Amino acid sequence: MTERVFTACLVIIGNEILSGRTQDANLAYLAKGLNQRGIRLMEARVIPDVEATIVTTLNEVRAAFDYVFTTGGIGPTHDDITAESVAKAFGRPLIENPEARAVLEAYYPAGELNERRLRMARTPEGASLIENRVSSAPGFQVENVFVLAGIPSVMRAMFESLGPRLQGGTPMQSRSLSVALPESVISGGLGELQAAYADIDMGSYPYHRDGVYGTTLVLRGIDGGRLDEAARKLAALIRGLGAEPYEETEG
Repeated sequence: MTERVFTACLVIIGNEILSGRTQDANLAYLAKGLNQRGIRLMEARVIPDVEATIVTTLNEVRAAFDYVFTTGGIGPTHDDITAESVAKAFGRPLIENPEARAVLEAYYPAGELNERRLRMARTPEGASLIENRVSSAPGFQVENVFVLAGIPSVMRAMFESLGPRLQGGTPMQSRSLSVALPESVISGGLGELQAAYADIDMGSYPYHRDGVYGTTLVLRGIDGGRLDEAARKLAALIRGLGAEPYEETEG
């Protein structure tokens, strides 16, 4: 029986990302964290702080993937419009969440929880809060959509708090071999090997280091035994081409 594959999409929301002013630091962390839970990040999109775009994108991806994660746009300023956009996507009222307000009241000293900061207590009606142990202001979940902060340290804390809310399958494993040969030399044999191991994803990534052109070959799958077998055959293929492969650890 084919194992159930759990899928996810990340929606990165923010004009600052699209302008190049801020570099996204969340995609790689989420991809690795999801894989450890047996969830495959299949797609990532970067979109602006535009309500119509957020609504359209969310309604498309939440129907296509098991999980959707958003980052950005839940802070205290006027251009943080993710909460109201998610509410509109689900056709729910945007409310001041009493549980979220209580969290903020406990965090800020008396008199410092102003109207601007109270914006961070807004969620769609019926949303479940996502804990934030870094700066208190929570994220939230509506059905299969998880709304996280854009600040990397806060996003990570929110993601790690999700725990049992995320159901996954068998984590993806990988094997990586690098060799000082160009892709064009390896491509024919690699294609034949891929056809023989249809259950394994095989990727070829060229590099140029210290004046040497080479290729890193990455094998990914859920069966460690099959991966090892395919990796041995790939190493033999490379040696047959007169070169010596070396293993690389994916960072």
